Amino acid sequence: MDLIKKSKENYQKCYPKITMVNLSTIIPNRKKALFLAKKQLPELVCDAVNLEGVNFTLPEIQTLLDGVTVGGYSLQDETIALNQISAWRFLFECVYDGKFSFSEGFVCELHGILAWKEALTWGVFRNGGVTIAGTDYLPPSTDKLPVYWRRLSEKHQSVLHQSKMDIEKIYRHAISIFLQMARIQFFHDANKRLGRLMMNGVLLTNGLPAINLPAKKQLEFNELMLNFYSGDDERQMQAFMLACLDENIVEIMST
Repeated sequence: MDLIKKSKENYQKCYPKITMVNLSTIIPNRKKALFLAKKQLPELVCDAVNLEGVNFTLPEIQTLLDGVTVGGYSLQDETIALNQISAWRFLFECVYDGKFSFSEGFVCELHGILAWKEALTWGVFRNGGVTIAGTDYLPPSTDKLPVYWRRLSEKHQSVLHQSKMDIEKIYRHAISIFLQMARIQFFHDANKRLGRLMMNGVLLTNGLPAINLPAKKQLEFNELMLNFYSGDDERQMQAFMLACLDENIVEIMST
C-alpha cells in the first residue's frame, strides 16, 4: 500500500473527523498557486505567529501588512510578525523569479529574514547545542549539521528528478523537508517556521498550492510532532499536514 494511504489511515484512526483532500485533481500551475498563496498571506502569517504564542488577530496582521503599527504588543512580538511577513514576501519573490533554491545559502538567507533579531543567531547554522521541549530526543551536534544538510539536499534533488509531476510524491517530499528540518534543528530558533516556508517553496515552485497550518490545530500538531521527534516516523504528520490543505483552494487548482 502507498505510504500516503497508510499515513492517512493511521491519522484517521487518531482523528477520524478529518477529511483528506484528493490531490489527484490538482492541475499544477505556478502562477495560479502563487496568486492564491499571496491572497492567503494574512492567514499564513496570523496562524504562524499564533502557533508561536504571539496572539495577533487576523485584522491586526492585515494592518501590519498595510505598513501600520499595531499597539498593545511587545517589540519582540511585533518583530516576529513583521519577520514572518518579510520572509513570505521574499519567498514569493524568489519563486516568481525562479530563484528559489534548496541550497545552504538560500536557506540561511531566508532564516536571516525570518529570525532577524529574534533568534540567538540568524542567517547561519547554529553554533551550539539545542533541546526540544517535551521529548528526550536530542538534535545532532553542530559539527554534523553540514552533513545532514547535504543529505537532505541530495535527497531533494533525487526525489524531484524521479517524481517529475507525481503530485502526491512532491507533497510527501515537501512535508518531509519540513519535518526533517524541524527535527534536525539547523538553527537556534524558528526551525519549524523555516521548514514550513521551505516546504511551501518546493510546492509553489512546482505549481502546487501551499499548505497552511491553522493555529486552531495546535494541540494536534504538538502531540504528533512530539511523537515524530521521538521515533522519526513521518506517517501521522504526513497525513496531518495533507489534511491542512484548503479544499477550496484545491478545487480552484483543479480547473
